[in-house]
Amino acid sequence: MGTLSVRRQPRSLFPEFSELFAGFPPLAGLRPAYETRVMRLEDEMADGRYVVRAEIPGVDPAKDVEITVRDGQLTIKAERSEKQDFDGRSEFSYGSFARTVSLPAGADEDSIEASYDKGILTVSVGISEPKPAERRVPVRSAG
Repeated sequence: MGTLSVRRQPRSLFPEFSELFAGFPPLAGLRPAYETRVMRLEDEMADGRYVVRAEIPGVDPAKDVEITVRDGQLTIKAERSEKQDFDGRSEFSYGSFARTVSLPAGADEDSIEASYDKGILTVSVGISEPKPAERRVPVRSAG
C-alpha cells in the first residue's frame, strides 16, 4: 500500500470554476464530467477524530487518489480505469469522482491522515476543542 499525501491548497475567496456548477445538472457540457458520478461516503466522530470513509474500489491510492484541504473543506478526488474481458473482447471503462465535505468546528487540518484498504479510503482529522465564537476584549484606559 502506497503512502497517501494530503495537499493543502492556498485559501481563496472564490470557489473553483467546477464548484460553481456542482449543484446543477449537467447542461451543455458546462459541468465537468467527474461531478456526474457518485462516490459513496460515510462519516462519523470516533475517538476525538472526524472520520470519512469513501468507497472507491479499483484504484491505486498512490497514483489515482488526491485529497486536498482548503477553507475548512476536505475534497477527495479519484480516477479509475478498469479493463474487462468478455466474449473475446476487452472493454475499458474510465471514471473520475470527486466529493467535498465540510470539516467540523475545531478540525485540525494539520492532523489529517489517510489510508486505503480493500477499496475503502479512510480519511481522519483530529478535532480539538472549538474556539469560542465570541471573545471579550478588555479596554484599557489611556491615562
